[in-house]
Amino acid sequence: MKGVILAGGLGKRLYPLTKITNKHLLPVYDKPMIYYPLECLIKAGIEEIIIVTGGNNAGDFLRLLGNGKEFGLKHLHYTYQEGEGGIAAALALAEDFADNECICVVLGDNIIEKNIKKDIEDYSKKSRGARIFLKEVPDRERFGVPEIVNGKIIKIEEKPKNPKSKYAVTGIYIYDSNVFDIIRTLVPSQRNELEITDVNNRYVELGEMTYSILDGWWADAGTPESLFKASRLVSETGANNLLLLKKK
Repeated sequence: MKGVILAGGLGKRLYPLTKITNKHLLPVYDKPMIYYPLECLIKAGIEEIIIVTGGNNAGDFLRLLGNGKEFGLKHLHYTYQEGEGGIAAALALAEDFADNECICVVLGDNIIEKNIKKDIEDYSKKSRGARIFLKEVPDRERFGVPEIVNGKIIKIEEKPKNPKSKYAVTGIYIYDSNVFDIIRTLVPSQRNELEITDVNNRYVELGEMTYSILDGWWADAGTPESLFKASRLVSETGANNLLLLKKK
């Protein structure tokens, strides 16, 4: 399985912090935000990773992360997204890198306390369909929310006014190689973007969607409030200890 980190966008919700840098390079406690999704994938046993980025500061990722050697990676790949086409459009740029293998996708502003190694191992036994990660949150109307009947997801609704479950869909997804064919069938939403929720609902329709409930806390550091919360959680729980990062 290969890893994909989506770290593009303009970070408008964090302006003016993002006026001169990419959102995913902002600090979360004592490390750049992008370190955390990298750790998520590496701790899950994934060794081949690509970062999809964009904007005027894409070169800063290369200056910060280099070829990934500091994280124990043999090589870290990069690709560039022009404009803002949505999460699914950004993911489509990783098709050649995926090379028909399954992929684990992490949004660059998502931070988790624990790890997903067991979930990756469980999925790899079949390596088919999609798996999303859910977390119970008080403000689930900000996210995609699954409707679950008899233990199965029957639909995912984006930012619902009346959520049909207590869970939010986090920014961690596992897909088989069919995900790129699905993306090619999408039409832009009202935001003129290709939505990842539409991708996930297609897997639901095909009967090929499973899910896991994340252990520990989860933070989406995409707003000033959630960025502050993520820094506090990392500080309080010690989740900032990137054990795989070689100390100089």
